[in-house]
Amino acid sequence: MTETPMSRKVSRLINRRARNNALKCKPATRAGVLVPGWGYQGKTETACEVLAAFEQDWLMLHGYRNPNTVEGTRDIHAPVAYIQTPVTAKPKSTCQAILDFFGADTKRLTLPELIRQVSSSLHDHGVKVLVLDDITRLRMHRADDQDTLDLIRALMSMNVTLILIGVDIPGSGLLREGKWDGRSRQWVLPPSQRARVHGLEATQTERRFDMVELDRFRYTTTDQIVAFHDHLTGLENNLRLLNARTGMLTSGTMPEYLMRRTDGVVGLLERLIEDGAQEAMDSGRELLDEDLLDEVILSLDDPGRDAAAGEVPTIPGSPGGTTTDRPRKSRGKAPRNTVFDDHGPESAQLGS
Repeated sequence: MTETPMSRKVSRLINRRARNNALKCKPATRAGVLVPGWGYQGKTETACEVLAAFEQDWLMLHGYRNPNTVEGTRDIHAPVAYIQTPVTAKPKSTCQAILDFFGADTKRLTLPELIRQVSSSLHDHGVKVLVLDDITRLRMHRADDQDTLDLIRALMSMNVTLILIGVDIPGSGLLREGKWDGRSRQWVLPPSQRARVHGLEATQTERRFDMVELDRFRYTTTDQIVAFHDHLTGLENNLRLLNARTGMLTSGTMPEYLMRRTDGVVGLLERLIEDGAQEAMDSGRELLDEDLLDEVILSLDDPGRDAAAGEVPTIPGSPGGTTTDRPRKSRGKAPRNTVFDDHGPESAQLGS
């Protein structure tokens, strides 16, 4: 996985929070992490990669055994649990989704029994980090979704680190009751007032979250342009096309072309390069250029993603704001690459 400046920032925070919280022994609420960003920007991949490394280190540290299990009992250690929020989430369906990760039986269980089972499963499997993906599928105007959010908050009292991943979390309504604490530089959520099941009542402990956004590539400042070029260089070095040449993705007007086709969204760039490489092999050209990539139409009709929740981005250049693009071939001579031109002092640009 090619790292980007944006994913590096997210990885550092998640890694720091997971490791620090896992080593705590006192029965205090563990601070969580919010990872907002738009669809196809690599939020899930980034979080899963860093947490996979954390899980491997944690397992090696304890000899691949759960240090809290009772001797003689079956030990199935899962330091990290990944759950995808149901599209129409309710407290019961959310508990079932969590228990499905452990393969637990959820048939004919009432909500209090499901919550007890979730609490037991998290403890028995030694879970240190619980990842809830697509959290912004929750709609705060629905009572069921409000109850689900209260349940998620209550999970923080189970000595696990919550990693919540979603699209535009600040604008989703999930933090509408939260406030920004300038001293700790964290989002503070008030205690849940609705969770009243199996000892998960609201406490006086404030729920704190660090928020780090995974943004797309930008192409405005010199640093942003260089970062995008570095990423393209990494992609280029990993391509194994027979006629590939140095600068295939980084020279001429190719960087501007790729930025225009993908708007700097990592997932769209990955899709375009993958499909382009397949087309290059199938056609025998074994080379990526603008003419070949013009033949690749990006389509994101993914039934596993909720477009209404912003999980599917609008592809640049697509007609009517759809999720499919139809690139148009440029006429005439291609413009000169102006990436590294000196446009004068920045102050002069701002004043013009």
